[in-house]
Amino acid sequence: MPDMSASVSLAVTHLVPLAKEVDENKVTPGVLGFIVFAVMALAVWGLMKSMSKHMNKVDFKESPDPEAEQKADSAARRG
Repeated sequence: MPDMSASVSLAVTHLVPLAKEVDENKVTPGVLGFIVFAVMALAVWGLMKSMSKHMNKVDFKESPDPEAEQKADSAARRG
């Protein structure tokens, strides 16, 4: 399996010259900025999808509290 850091650094070295083709007097995020933003957006989308999947597995049904039932019964008998 090839080293991931080598492939990432190779991709970055190819993208940096693309960002330098823009006019030097303008300040823009460039291609590299767009790619970083897109990767972050995909990561957030994946995390939200995973969180939604896990939240759907949670059961929120609560068992009745026996002490609360006793208090309600005793209050009903007094009232």
